[in-house]
Amino acid sequence: MSANDPRLAVTTSSVRGVVDMTHGAGGRAMTELIRDIFQRHLANEFLAQGNDAALLGTVCGRLVMATDAHVISPLFFPGGDIGALAVHGTLNDVAMMGARPLWLSASFILEEGFPLAELERIVVSMAFAARKAGVPVVAGDTKVVEKGKGDGVFISTTGVGVLADGTDVSGSNARPGDAILVSGTIGDHGVAILSKREHLDFDTEITSDSQPLHDLVAAMLAAISGIRALRDPTRGGLSATLNEIAQQSKVGMVIREAAVPVKPEVAAACELLGLDPLNVANEGKLVAICAAQDAETLLAAIRAHPRGPDAAIIGEVVADQRALVRMKTRLGGMRVVDWIAGEQLPRIC
Repeated sequence: MSANDPRLAVTTSSVRGVVDMTHGAGGRAMTELIRDIFQRHLANEFLAQGNDAALLGTVCGRLVMATDAHVISPLFFPGGDIGALAVHGTLNDVAMMGARPLWLSASFILEEGFPLAELERIVVSMAFAARKAGVPVVAGDTKVVEKGKGDGVFISTTGVGVLADGTDVSGSNARPGDAILVSGTIGDHGVAILSKREHLDFDTEITSDSQPLHDLVAAMLAAISGIRALRDPTRGGLSATLNEIAQQSKVGMVIREAAVPVKPEVAAACELLGLDPLNVANEGKLVAICAAQDAETLLAAIRAHPRGPDAAIIGEVVADQRALVRMKTRLGGMRVVDWIAGEQLPRIC
């Protein structure tokens, strides 16, 4: 953080105590909680209206909406926390439709006994992430559950965006011959969470890749007109995302192991822990499908953006009625990249 980062201000906050049931009862305590933490840090013209719903402006284009729930453990991790993650995750879901995010709402479920100073730290981070992304949190809600019936903080966010006429980005659009790209290294987020959760020490700290991607998507759409599909490989990682698109488009895919970017420290951690980087969650990367003749142009546009210097073309879409995703290994063999069975890393986002 820089010296003028507003998230540092929370260290001198006067907020003390813990969440109790009165903070969700609708009376003075709840009003003070909303005023002193949520309205103070998330302040904008929409929240200032003071109504039960935000009155928003008119838009030109088709509306896109996404909603997401965040139950991550731990709440604070290398490279982020649940507050920033809640903003980034929903912004990215809207952006994966090719849309420009406009507004966010946030709902907090708090457990009785949760420290108010930590709640403020989360809200400050959320506010910073929203302002940096240029997308305000315009409405919200807070509920409190009894101690033992929650896990500190759960956050649900909804995002609304606008999609320009003529833009058609969908997981059902992939066609045989198309190229498959990723915007950067995979597995960073999941390994960062696991290292913090299990108190693992590595020579180099592994940090989450949590970040908003809508500006990157805008640059990609400006570079070529024919992006077929976009998806952020969160839970289930790259393998689940490719399988989702393959099933949706009724095509097969072939990727090259040597082409998939993985940081050496993430690869080493996965090997130590018995994990496949293809199955590990990401929170700041995307998968893109485009026509083969546009692939190099799109790759150059992603790499030119600050959120995509490690982008790569990793494979191609093929005709396959079985909708299988396969990988050419470094040893020259071929293996099926299947969905993971169960949840490899629970409570990851």
